[in-house]
Parts: sequence; C-alpha cells; structure tokens
Amino acid sequence: MKKFEASELTLDKNGKIYHLGIAGEDVADTIILVGDPDRVKFVGQYFDSIRFENQNREFCTLTGIYKGKELTVISTGIGTDNIDIVLNELDAVVNIDLDTRLERPVKRSLDLIRIGTCGALQEDIVPGSVIISKYALGLDGMVHFYKIPYTQDEEDALAAFHHQVEWNDQLNKPYIKKSSDRLRDLLKEGMEEGITTTANGFYGPQGRAIRIPLSLPDFKENLRQFEWKGARATNLEMETSGLYALADALGHEAVTVCLVLANRYSNTFEPNYTTKMADLVQLILTRLTK
Repeated sequence: MKKFEASELTLDKNGKIYHLGIAGEDVADTIILVGDPDRVKFVGQYFDSIRFENQNREFCTLTGIYKGKELTVISTGIGTDNIDIVLNELDAVVNIDLDTRLERPVKRSLDLIRIGTCGALQEDIVPGSVIISKYALGLDGMVHFYKIPYTQDEEDALAAFHHQVEWNDQLNKPYIKKSSDRLRDLLKEGMEEGITTTANGFYGPQGRAIRIPLSLPDFKENLRQFEWKGARATNLEMETSGLYALADALGHEAVTVCLVLANRYSNTFEPNYTTKMADLVQLILTRLTK
C-alpha cells in the first residue's frame, strides 16, 4: 500500500491537512462550498448548533447541525486553483489516515454542494434568478494535469461544443463534466437548469475588457450558442468545472447552484443581493434535510 510522503501530503504542526487545517472527524458527509469566507458564518447562522470551526487563510470551515442533519460549510476562495486545494485536501482527510499516511480501505463519499454567484449568458435570465449547473464547461485547464475519467455523454457533449462553437486553439483546451444527477434532482425544482462555463479569470477570460482589448471580442456570443440535450449555456463563473471533475475522479458527488448577479447580454448588475442569497441558502438547507 502506498505511503504518502510529507512533501506530497502536507500537514500542519497539529497533524491536520495543511491549507484547510482540518481532520476527517471535523467534517460531515454533506458539505456546502462557498467562495467568500464571510459566507460560511452567513450559512452557519441557520444551524441549530455548531461543533467545529476553523480558519486558515481564505479557507473557513464550520460543522454543525441543521434540523437533525450534520452539515459542513467550507469557503474555497476564488477559482479552480483553490478548488484543486480544497477537493484534494477534503478527500485526503476522509480517505487517508493522516497518522500512518496510508489510504483507508473503506472510503467515504462526500456530497458537495456549491452555493455561488454568477453572470448569466442568456437575455431572459435576469439578476436574482437561480441556476443549477447540469454540466460544466471548463476553460480553466487545471484538470488536464490529472487523469480524469469522462463518460461517453461528456465526450459527446465536448464534441458538440467544438461543432457548435468557434474555438481558438490558443486558449486552454476545453472539457465538460456533468453534475451528480441525484443531488441535482434533489435541489433543482424551480431553478434554471443549464450549462455553466467555468473561466480561469474574472475579466478577459469572461469577455470583460477594462483597459486591455480582448483577443476574442465574440467570446461570449459564441458561448451563448452552445446547447446539449436540451440544456443551454446559461452562465459564467470560476469554480464548477474543477469541482465536478475532481469530485467525480475521487468518488464524490457534486452540484453547483448559483445566484445570478449580472446579465452579460443586457449588461445589468445587481450588487445588493444579500436577501436573495439568504433565501437561496435557506432553500438549499431545507431541500438537503427533507
């Protein structure tokens, strides 16, 4: 059995995983992922009790009970580079004995639900709407450093993307991963179900130009054309494709639900979204515990 060396499986001075600062017993099997560290306590305010809290850098963790169900909330920060840290370290603490550095013979499978924000790509999806990501189109490039399994459906969807969308080979190689059908079916009622594009930046990689001209001015318009099996390209954000790919490869299930803050077609933006985010959080908590 492989032993994971100190330089590969990095631990802190307390013997916990290096960046998150947690051990396996600190987290529940159902984990809500948020980007903003402040949103961890925003979600946790609805818990009936809290048994564990920790913060290291942008990674905040809180575990407690909501209506009899144990849940964990973790902040990932922004981007698939941070998702790479969070997913690998979460899997390590539940499936590797940190004392012996050996893989556990019986694996834990986690349910990972990301609650985030995004920009809509279609004219009819207004700020304040909620999108659940059936598929994630990854433009970030992070997962190409791993041997990621793809289903035939995912490979066919990628082929359809290349057929429908004019893609510049100078950009990162795209990939497509699907969400957990079980988690999506549990949460999706009343939500827009679509294809989320995960970019590796907020400005140019999402078609925003402030002072530097874009190399591909038609980038967003091209993305809007993509459809697969009744799902259309609905939104842009920065985490979901990495979440879906790594979760699937490690034996976990994942889904993303996003509150729309901007519409990239009508050029509208809603900065005051606290009430709508509170409504979404409470809706997700209720559906996770029904």
